[in-house]
Order: sequence, then structure tokens, then C-alpha cells
Amino acid sequence: MISQYRGIAPKGQLELLKILGEKFMGRSILNVNSTRAGGGVAELLHRIMPILASMGMDAHWEVIEADDRFFDITKKIHNALQGNKEDFNDGMWDHHFEINRQNAEKLDLAADFVFIHDPQPAPLIKFRKRGHWIWRCHIDMSTPQQDVAGRIMDYARLYEAAVFSVAKFAMLLPIPEFIVLPSIDPLSDKNRELAPAEIEETAQKFDLPPDRPMILQVSRFDRFKDPVGVIRAYRIVKKYNDCILVLAGSPARDDPEGEAVLAEVQNFADGDPDIRILLLPPFSDKEINALQRLATVVFQKSLREGFGLTVSEAMWKGKPVIGGAVGGIPHQIVHGVNGFLVYSEEGGAFRARQYLNNDEMLKRMGEAAREHIRNNFLITRQIGDYLSICLGAESGGKTVMEIG
Repeated sequence: MISQYRGIAPKGQLELLKILGEKFMGRSILNVNSTRAGGGVAELLHRIMPILASMGMDAHWEVIEADDRFFDITKKIHNALQGNKEDFNDGMWDHHFEINRQNAEKLDLAADFVFIHDPQPAPLIKFRKRGHWIWRCHIDMSTPQQDVAGRIMDYARLYEAAVFSVAKFAMLLPIPEFIVLPSIDPLSDKNRELAPAEIEETAQKFDLPPDRPMILQVSRFDRFKDPVGVIRAYRIVKKYNDCILVLAGSPARDDPEGEAVLAEVQNFADGDPDIRILLLPPFSDKEINALQRLATVVFQKSLREGFGLTVSEAMWKGKPVIGGAVGGIPHQIVHGVNGFLVYSEEGGAFRARQYLNNDEMLKRMGEAAREHIRNNFLITRQIGDYLSICLGAESGGKTVMEIG
């Protein structure tokens, strides 16, 4: 399967994977998270697991089962870790732990290497039997609510290592901490090349006019993604440039606020026929791919963001993105080179109008965007990072390791 990336991913990344694959042949690696559909973590695991298996590893993926109360609590934890003020009591933390205790009895947690993703299953470390356990945090924890962060860090410090997406998200822990930037799979349905007929099929499905510029944001309906702010920016642009706006997203099992946010967005759109709000079913990857290729201008105007893989997705398709200057987005967008970073709705509208009025700029920055993703944000690089962390966990604290 790795051979399929030849000519797409940088040669050095593929050589490293070949060496690491030989090193970890037959070893077991487990990933645990809270949902199989919706959000970047599930999407990454759907792509990473088959690649690890094709490299000769025993790779498997477990998902915790929980009730609605658990997901209400963990959504509050997520929001608090990203800076929102949330109220907690001991009963909520007890329920968070109890659900994980129940899952520990049902799940097969035996593996040589275990990656536990985000706060939802973090307490599983209390039930570790064997293997090297690593906590992978995908959340923007640069300004967390301190009491909530303290509770989660009580679990995190029990792991052998912790992995964050951006350096400023890392916490002060007595264990090794690593920075691993997320990635996209260029061969997935969401990112592969599409035939013109496939793109046209999506345009017809959603009744998108072929002769009008399209502004697009793809993300969960989450207040931190600021869909209402995108509508405000679009309304500024619309005063000067003819265009339509498409807001597209899929629901996530572990995000109970999604339905309420979607209703807020629909209400704020106020029946504007040029605003298309698309609630897509999970695994609508080809449709999202086509929408990103159809778009003239792509936004990811997040207010908080763990990383924002939709930025890399659009850039891979030659679209220079207008992104909020938060979280992992500035690691993907080089301002003024392959996209723009903005701090306000007015700034987003200004940059959108620049793109709409300058085809040459749009093309030049789009080409730079694709090359930046090829060199830095493809899945081959991320798998190499993860396996290198596994190698480090097994090395007994060595700071220099030979793998060739």
C-alpha cells in the first residue's frame, strides 16, 4: 500500500516508512477514541489503520461506548480545554471515569503500543495491563480552564508520553511530550483526483450554479468554527461581488451541541437563497472533495482550532485558504504566500474579495498551497512520526536511535 504513494509523497518519507515497517513487523498497535464517524480524529484513523496493517503490523481500533450524559460531559470538557468557562461537579467527573471503567472491561486493550485519543477515553490508563501507552491530544489547549485541565492532566501524567498537534498546546507534564502535526491522505475519497463528471454530479446534486463564484466552509456545526461569522463575512462580500455561500458539515456522535448550532446557523441565514447549508451524512467524502474543487474561495474561520484538517484538504486541491489565525491553522497557511490568516469577519471579507477580483493571485497562491501540503502534511509523514514515537517509547529514554 505504501508503494501507491510513490510520485505523490516525498521520497524521504517513503524511505523512512520502509525502514520503520521492517522494525515493527508483527508488532501490535491499538488506537482508542470516542467515535468512528465525524471529526478529524475518526477520519485519520480510518486511513492510518489500513496502512499500518499493510506494513505488516497488527493494527486495530477500538471505540468507547457511552450514554448521552457522558458525551454532554465530554463536550463541556472539550469546550473548557479550549477556553470556554464551564461548570463541573464531582458527579460529572465520576460518570466520566465510570464509563471508562465499564469500557475497560469490554474492550481489548492489550497491545504493544496503545494510542488513546483526547479526553473522552483518557481514564483508560488506570486499567492498563501491558504495552506502551501514549496519550494523543488533538485539542487547542493554549488557554484552558485550569481546573478542568488539571483533572485531565492527572490522567495524562500516567502515560509514557503525550502527543500534541502544536507546541503551544503542550502542558507541563513529567513525561516526554511530542509535537505531531496532523495530515491528510491524498489517496482517500476526500482528497483523490476527481473526474470532471464526478464534480459535475455533486454540483447538480446540490443545485450549485456553474456560472457564479462559490465561497465554502467545510466543518462540523460547532460555535468554535464560527459559521455565523462566515455568513457575516459573506454578506460584506456580497455587497460588491456576486457569489453564493456553502456551509457543509457532518454530525459527530460525540458532539451533542451540533444540532443546536445547526439551527442557529439556519436561523441566521434567514432564508437567503444564496446560502446553502448542507448537513451531509457521515462518510460523504467524495461530495466534500467535489465541493472543495468547485469552490472559488475557501474559509476556515475558526475561533479555536486543534488543527483544522479541512485547511490542508482544500490546499491540496490548489485552493489558498482564508483561515482564522488560531490553533494549528497558522502552521498550514503561510500568510500571503499560500493563503491568508485573518482576525475578523471584515478581514475575511477583504481577503475573499482579493481572490474574487484577482485570478492570477488565486492561481499562484493555490499552486504554492498544494506544494506546501505535499511536503509537510501528507499521511506518510504522520505515520512516520507515530512509529518514531513508538521506537522512542521502547528505547528506554535514549535520545539518539539508529534505525537504518
